[in-house]
Amino acid sequence: MDNLYTFKYFIMFLKKSFMQDRSAFRRKAYAMKYFIYILFYLTMLSLLFPFALLAEQKKEPELVDIIITTSKSHLLLFATVKNCFTEDMVKGVHNGIPITFNFHVELDAVRSGWFDSTLVEPTLTHTLRYNSFKEEYEVIFSENKGQAVTTRSLQKAKDLIAEVSGFQLIERKKLVPDAPYALKIKAPLTEATLPLGMHYILPFTSFWNFETDWRTIEFRY
Repeated sequence: MDNLYTFKYFIMFLKKSFMQDRSAFRRKAYAMKYFIYILFYLTMLSLLFPFALLAEQKKEPELVDIIITTSKSHLLLFATVKNCFTEDMVKGVHNGIPITFNFHVELDAVRSGWFDSTLVEPTLTHTLRYNSFKEEYEVIFSENKGQAVTTRSLQKAKDLIAEVSGFQLIERKKLVPDAPYALKIKAPLTEATLPLGMHYILPFTSFWNFETDWRTIEFRY
């Protein structure tokens, strides 16, 4: 009888030990599975992050917020260039190199079944300079007869040079009511003109050149 009880307790001990071992095994298996998931996630993150960063750095300049409206006498144009500044450009400005944006604008009268007629084709020039003595930026606008705006804020200067704000495109009396028109606009950056030898001191200027795609807005007056 004692042997029977001893055997019974031995079997119970083995069963309990087996259950504990199996539970420990399951915990280890779960921990390993969890570790593999974390390792996979970190690996994918490390692989994808450089591409996301590169895509962020390589955003192409584009024209946005193009608005056509009217005053009492003229058709007015508003537009903004986005993603148009780089760190190299800022360095160049601080080293005395002016930056010039050209806004090429074209307004056409749309003719069904025939060639469109170009009404006006102005080019607006915005130039940004930095005065290191006064520690201020100057933005010159050709559409305002060379009028300049000065600011100590780099961000404000960047906003000013990249915006067309209420440009008087054409007199309203020259437009036909309810007739179709098409506005085309693009904004290339003018290549910096440097004194002889400056190209060797500031080689990054070769990376400044960009040009947005043409944007076309069709409307009826």
